[in-house]
Amino acid sequence: MKLSGNTVLITGGGSGIGLAFAERFMKDGNQVIVCGRREDVLQQAQENLPGLITRVCDLTVESERSALFDWVTANYPEINVLVNNAGIQLRFNVLKADVKNNWSYFSKEITANTEAPIHLSMLFAPYFAEKEEAAIINVTSGLAIAPLAIAPIYSATKSALHSFTMSLRHQLSTTSVVVIEVVPPVVNTDLGGTGLHTQGESPDAFIDGIFKGLEEGETEIGYGHSVTQLRMSRDEIDKFTETVYNATKASIE
Repeated sequence: MKLSGNTVLITGGGSGIGLAFAERFMKDGNQVIVCGRREDVLQQAQENLPGLITRVCDLTVESERSALFDWVTANYPEINVLVNNAGIQLRFNVLKADVKNNWSYFSKEITANTEAPIHLSMLFAPYFAEKEEAAIINVTSGLAIAPLAIAPIYSATKSALHSFTMSLRHQLSTTSVVVIEVVPPVVNTDLGGTGLHTQGESPDAFIDGIFKGLEEGETEIGYGHSVTQLRMSRDEIDKFTETVYNATKASIE
């Protein structure tokens, strides 16, 4: 994909990886729109990045996703890049999870991480197919390949998005739409809660690595440990999952 002269929509773009994407795309000469649930976070992002366009949107609500598509295409018809970045990560013990009385708390993770990016991809794909150049970038996770057992829904949703992205790439292969999967390792953001990822990669270093992959035309881009995870054998996945679970299970007991 071309890296300048685009109009880019980034979901969950007010902080973390999404904001790092926004900053880099703007630096490279793109018009950038970000959406998120929290207006104060978006306002802060806009103050830090003059020229950033923001839209408050709860992607767990189907009607808001459709409204986002209608608003973007009506006001910024030149849009040609979608970055599905927004996500939720919950860490919990299934034996202690109150799903009988509070299933909506858990199901929202499925909606945000899987249903929303699939829905948006399917909304934008026909629109983008009419463009001379376009791209859909889905942000998954190294945990899509080798799960983090204390975050079982998160790992499963990212695995589902990984599979969907592969299928979407094949279906759009004869169009102008490039389908790209970005596969982060642990990145130092507030995903899942403040302070959980302080030992992760810095967002700036991660984005530098991802944009290097974009420049080289890669369609599946990992960074750091996620590069290894993408090519793990089944035995390696089993060993990784067990080792990491044993190291982290105390946090949910």
